[in-house]
Formats: sequence, C-alpha cells, structure tokens
Amino acid sequence: MSVAALALAGMMLDPSVAGRFAELALSCVHREYPNKIAHVLNDDADARPPRELTPVFWGCFDWHSSVHGHWLLARLARLEPDAAFAPAARAALARSLTAAGILAEVAYLEAPGREGFERPYGLAWLLQLGAELREWDDPEARRWSQALAPLEAVAAQRLKTWLPKLAYPIRSGEHSQTAFAFGLALDWARLAGDAELAALIEDTSRTLYLGDRDCPLAYEPSGHDFLSPCLAEADLVRRLLPPAEFAAWLANFMPGLPEDGDAEWLPVARVTDRTDGKLAHIDGLNLSRAWMLEGIAAGLPAGDPRRISLRAAAAAHARSGLAGVSDAHYAGSHWLGSFATYLVTGRGLPSGAEARGQEAQRDE
Repeated sequence: MSVAALALAGMMLDPSVAGRFAELALSCVHREYPNKIAHVLNDDADARPPRELTPVFWGCFDWHSSVHGHWLLARLARLEPDAAFAPAARAALARSLTAAGILAEVAYLEAPGREGFERPYGLAWLLQLGAELREWDDPEARRWSQALAPLEAVAAQRLKTWLPKLAYPIRSGEHSQTAFAFGLALDWARLAGDAELAALIEDTSRTLYLGDRDCPLAYEPSGHDFLSPCLAEADLVRRLLPPAEFAAWLANFMPGLPEDGDAEWLPVARVTDRTDGKLAHIDGLNLSRAWMLEGIAAGLPAGDPRRISLRAAAAAHARSGLAGVSDAHYAGSHWLGSFATYLVTGRGLPSGAEARGQEAQRDE
C-alpha cells in the first residue's frame, strides 16, 4: 500500500514505509554539516562547531530539525518496536540522549542573550520529543526521558515566561508562528501534567484567537510557508472548545468551507524547486495542511457535513506532500520525514490514527 493510502486510511504505518522515514532521520541526526546555527556569541569562546555548542541536537542542518528528527526515531521505534530499523533508531537515541549531553544543552540555552533561542518552534518540538518518551513504556525510553527532563523544564519555563508578554499572535507560515507551537506545547502540557503551562496556553490562545473571523485563506500560501496560519489556528482552537462550540467558531472563522465533499476549495500548493531549502518548505506545507485538516475535522461533531470536504482536501494534500519525501535533496530530507511521520501516524489527533480511520468510515 502506498504511503498516501496509509495516511488516508488512518492505519498503523507499514514498517517498510516507516523504515524509509527512519532512514532519513538516521542519516542526519549525527551528520554535522552542512549546518545553519542561530547563535548568539557572547565572546570568542562561543565560536565553536555545532557538536560542541549543542552536544545533543547538532545534526540535521539545524537545532530544531535535529530535535524533531530524534522525535521521529522515538515515535517510529515506539510504534514499530520489532521493525528492522528499530535497533538503529534506539542506538541513535541512546547515543544522543545522555544526561551529560542534555545538561550541556541546558547550559547553552541559559547563557546570556539566548532567551529567545528556538522560541517557539524548536521549544515546542522539544516538548513533543519529551511527550513521545513519556508515552513509551520501555526501560530505555524511561532513562532517556529522565535525561531529557531538565531541558523539558527549560523549554516549558521559557514559554511560561514569554506567553504573558505576548500581546499579539504571530501569524507567519514559518518557525515563528504561535498557533502551531501552542498546539504541540499544549499536547505536551496535558500529557506531562503541567497544569500551569496548559492553563497559560489555553488562556492565551483564547485571548489571541477566539475573536478571529473570516481568516483570509485565499492569501495563502506565501512563498516559503511550511505552516498554514489559518489552518494551524483552527487546529489549535479545536483543542480548546467542545465540538458544538468549535463548529460555531469555525463557521465564522472559515465561512466558505463547502459541505459537498469537494477538495478543490483548498488547492494543493505547488513546489517549484526541491533543491532550494526555502522553496522545499512547500512540501512541508502540504503535509502540515493535511494533518491540520484532519485535526479540524476531528474537532467537529460527528454529523457535521464539512468534515467530508475537510478530509477530501487532507487526502489531496497528503498525496502531494508525501510524494516530496525522499533522500534526493538534503534541503528537504533533513526534516520532511518528521512531518510525514506526524501525518501518517495520526499524531496530535484526539484519539490517534485508529480513531481517524473509524471517523472517516462513519462519515462515508
């Protein structure tokens, strides 16, 4: 069965397909160069190679891609523990997630001038890695989770410090976007039992987003987007409201949603050059749109007629986005596997991929 078919059916990921995604992460989590660092230097001693600056998350071109590359390995090894790739995935996680390495990461983040480091995107993915390890019932995973805990605490505290100061949402289609990061961080906070962060994200999200109307979806995408400002906001709000309230909010926020099952209301984004790191973002946009559309559909009442059109558009975007996930160009291969894995395994959905398949059958 094709990757797209697996994604659309909401089935558990086939090990051979998972192996392709795992190989993308395995080939980069300990590959140092090329590397793009977002680095505040405080003195000459800070001019060091990535492996010395951040001794855990130094591969995969940049810090946040390294983080979600490790998340990919943890998720796939947890879901497919007997797959051929699982031993290599576990070995890579064991190499990276050491107590000493994590404490060095903490020291790096806590150095002067780095208060905004990887905020919010990288911090949100770090929390997702923490969530994956917390859900993994395995002795090694528990040790990795314990090792990661100090960095989780820093990431959570950074958000707790920042959110009360955030007077406006950030509606970009790239790393600075708040809606996407809030969704990932909220999922972690609820799982980890961090009631303070969960309440802060919920309250901030309500303040920043619940009054929005008529999201200009026709303006999307911008040329470098890998996240949809409109869909990410709706995918966040469905985490906050019960289905009936979310349905009413969505009617005002996206009033043009069709009810006829047509997918053309949201055209699939076109990728013009997969060798260009910024233009390759569009493959990620199609993948993230697909899972956000699935999330929005899952947040609506079971009989809502808009669900069919949302899922039709999700299917079209999944097919296009998954077709761009390959090892042909490092510009995309160092990160797109994570987005594909998030989509195909149903991460972030209310009850996982299996529930998605059952809901889709009820809608048909």
